[in-house]
Amino acid sequence: MTGRRIRTGPLQSTLRRGRELREQVSALLQESKKAGTMDLDKKKNLSQRCLELKKSVDENAFTLQNLKKSDEPAPVGNYHQRKEEEEKQLSKLSQQLEKLASILSRENVMKGSMVDDKSKASPKLKQENEGIEDDDEEECDEESTEDEEEEEEEEEEDEEEEAAEDDDDEDKLLDDSTIRHFTSLGDFTAQQEGDLTIKKGELLLIIDKKPDGWWLAKNSKGENGLVPKTYLTVYDKDGVSRIPSDEEAEEDIEVTDETAGGAEILKRTDSHWSAVKKAITENNTLDALTTMGAVPAGFRPSTLAQLLEEGIQFRAHRFLQPELTPSKLAFQDLVWNSEKGSIQSRPTRISLILTLWNCKAIPFPGLSIQVLSRHVRLCLFDGNRVTGILPCLLDGDCFVRSNSPSPDIGILFELGITYIRNSTGERGELSCGWAFLKLFDSSGIPVPSKTYELLLNGGTPYEKGVEVDPSISRKASIGVFHQMIALRKQPQLLVKLRSLNTRSKDILNLLPEVLVGSMCYIHLLLFYRQILGDVLLKDRLNMQNTDLISNPILSTFPKLMEQPDLMDALRSAWAEKESTLKRSEKRDQELLKSVFTLVYHDSVFPLLQSLLLPEYRWAEEESEGTRWRMIADFLKQNRERDGTLSSLLSSESLHRAFDIAEIAYDFLGKAQQSSA
Repeated sequence: MTGRRIRTGPLQSTLRRGRELREQVSALLQESKKAGTMDLDKKKNLSQRCLELKKSVDENAFTLQNLKKSDEPAPVGNYHQRKEEEEKQLSKLSQQLEKLASILSRENVMKGSMVDDKSKASPKLKQENEGIEDDDEEECDEESTEDEEEEEEEEEEDEEEEAAEDDDDEDKLLDDSTIRHFTSLGDFTAQQEGDLTIKKGELLLIIDKKPDGWWLAKNSKGENGLVPKTYLTVYDKDGVSRIPSDEEAEEDIEVTDETAGGAEILKRTDSHWSAVKKAITENNTLDALTTMGAVPAGFRPSTLAQLLEEGIQFRAHRFLQPELTPSKLAFQDLVWNSEKGSIQSRPTRISLILTLWNCKAIPFPGLSIQVLSRHVRLCLFDGNRVTGILPCLLDGDCFVRSNSPSPDIGILFELGITYIRNSTGERGELSCGWAFLKLFDSSGIPVPSKTYELLLNGGTPYEKGVEVDPSISRKASIGVFHQMIALRKQPQLLVKLRSLNTRSKDILNLLPEVLVGSMCYIHLLLFYRQILGDVLLKDRLNMQNTDLISNPILSTFPKLMEQPDLMDALRSAWAEKESTLKRSEKRDQELLKSVFTLVYHDSVFPLLQSLLLPEYRWAEEESEGTRWRMIADFLKQNRERDGTLSSLLSSESLHRAFDIAEIAYDFLGKAQQSSA
């Protein structure tokens, strides 16, 4: 018998190199603990090794970034997931080495210029080295104390000021390693895989200044790639907006889960800084309201509401669209089951139903503002990105689905109010507190289905140690008894995780792999997915054909996700029609889909194009009341006239000019792009 050895693929080689580098970093961190007892030459040697090791880590990260699945000599399971996880680990190593090199360099300067102060430098070096190693082991502890961060920020500011004073040469300023924030001078389109497309005036954080003139940059969306340094100029800090600094981008956020047995520290490196900065910095109105006592000190502009304004990336209708595979030749989350004649059931790592049970001790705003709505926004959060924000919960039950492999995945809740200021008429939305419920414990086991009492944090999810109402703690500082009473008065959110029965599992497994929504309309989403499967998988004669598909439901149904009153109208119309069906008809899936199509055309489809129906506006009582009356009258007329045709042909009905998008479904244009 002869054997044949399979050639090791590029990914396997890069992963092996990554393991070797992690071992070397671990050994270097151990050795750096003794740096306080080393002489100056040995410490310089240690610093040089640290820089060389960082260069090796960055080179391996660059090699990994440019790998392609097609380069592998044999199929590799979970290729993209393994590649992404390794990229995160290498990025973490690079940051640790950069921090250690900075510490060692600072200590060398101190030791060379102030020999008599040697005893003062060593304890700090040891403390910061231990902080780096602890971060490597636990992956979510803070990297240094607040005092050290302040000292580092002051030193970085001093270095930047000195660089600005000596700025006689633009090239010298660009190459200054202490400057990380730049602005693009013009548009640059990616030339090959690994490049980053940038626009003129875009703010960039430079991760690595490579000697060949192609620098590794990150934009405000969290996207990384190479850009030519000739397109960059040093960012002016006096500008209105800026990209986050290293300290801000890597800031650790403390989130307490009172029912999980203690505090959990989750590392947050959310990339949506445009919304975050807007929520944090737009505080002029909030400051005035806080000063006059209209709102507690812990209230902030709503972070999740700001994210919704960034575009469609967090809106539910986007996640209803099918997801394409990396090759763009098939659907990743929409597969046909020929045996059942329906779409394939797809279990996910997270598939649950939860109920917003109650809120306790939420402070009331003052009389100077009028509250237009009280609501809860929630989203999936894994420590790096936000997914699937739910605009509102009209009833307390909702479902959550995700296939995220992150061990830190959980649900971020934000309690909010929409208000209008009586004196100025200014509208806004405030966060009354937030809480985070982690969905898996440290060993990867899902948390049990039960009711969780979550203490609410004040501020935004990007601030630490802020209370919703600090006056409660101040009143409790006089004794233990008062502190116990104050704890009971702390704002809380009660959330109940419910176990799934067989029917609930079957329904959820037919929905998209990532989606957050209300349980009250889950059956409508199921109809949409089944019709989507029929049109794209069963009835399409040529799977390579990407022409527009004539189907009004597929082209317009996702819009209902942003207009809950129209979704309720469809629920009402369907419930009324379903009550007239026989039991045998309710078991006929093909019949149900055809009846649902008729109900959709006779109810919400004409309303979506109506000029008489006011535009949907969140928490605007007059607009909401007008819409409800018009919707109710329209449905009543359709029942009396046995359909919507007469309304469509009536001269009293005004509709928008016809657009082919009303009936044509462009699945290729609307489908989600899978991350390769």
